Amino acid sequence: MAVLITKDTKILCQGFTGKQGTFHSEQALKYKTNIVGGVTPDKGGTKHLGLPVFNTVAEAKEKTGANATGIYVPPAFAADAILEAVEANLDLVVCITDGIPTRDMQKVKREMNGSKTRLVGPNCPGVLSAGIGKIGIMPAYICKPGKIGLVSRSGTLSYEATVQTTKSGLGQSTIIGIGGDPVHGTNFVNALELFIDDKETEGIIMIGEIGGTAEIEAAEFLKRSKKRKPVAAFVAGAAAPPGRRLGHAGAIVSSGLETADAKKESLQAAGVEVADTIVEIGQAMIKALKGK
Repeated sequence: MAVLITKDTKILCQGFTGKQGTFHSEQALKYKTNIVGGVTPDKGGTKHLGLPVFNTVAEAKEKTGANATGIYVPPAFAADAILEAVEANLDLVVCITDGIPTRDMQKVKREMNGSKTRLVGPNCPGVLSAGIGKIGIMPAYICKPGKIGLVSRSGTLSYEATVQTTKSGLGQSTIIGIGGDPVHGTNFVNALELFIDDKETEGIIMIGEIGGTAEIEAAEFLKRSKKRKPVAAFVAGAAAPPGRRLGHAGAIVSSGLETADAKKESLQAAGVEVADTIVEIGQAMIKALKGK
């Protein structure tokens, strides 16, 4: 069984008629994703890609029964789009948009306090449940239904790990790109909880980066957790000098705990099989599974 996106998930697209919303919705529909409509203000009542367009998320939910959405709107409007979906009480909101001002996301986090809605992103590749459907920009052709749950701060590196698990025959249950912005929704711990509770996910791959303490927190969670599954990990940015940014706003080293070495040591202490390079992550997962 997959997590976040299942056969029962009914998906909307916010920014549906825009260039990005159109392209990625077309790709998702080709993958048999259950998209039930989209939202573009002032275009309600029309059709796009053969699906209904609504003016608001609330209206779309009422008419279609949607419980999830993907957001492909410009940065200036993305925070409001997230909050509109939250106010409509959707279960899952996946925000692909990058470049959202940190202040806007801080407001989103405050207003989401106590909400039932799960946010993935922003600035992320999205969520893909192999063989079921996807929200976001992940290429579906590299995926294969299987038993590995994958969570990553990096989109590109998650694709590499996906290819390796596909070629090895392990396949994937669900791939979650959490993004690398300083203020975001779902984190490593949240994803680990989902995968550990999922009966069909037998192993977990984590791909982290320098900057922040999310990987340290994940290691501490694994140490405390009474339920365990084999976990393999890779931490990008080992060669980056202090203060150097990588591809994400959150990937900057500012303290000793935020270095790649510190994160590797913490993960290893939690029993995680840590790969030295991304090309070894598939083998690290196989090794972790054999040692379970």
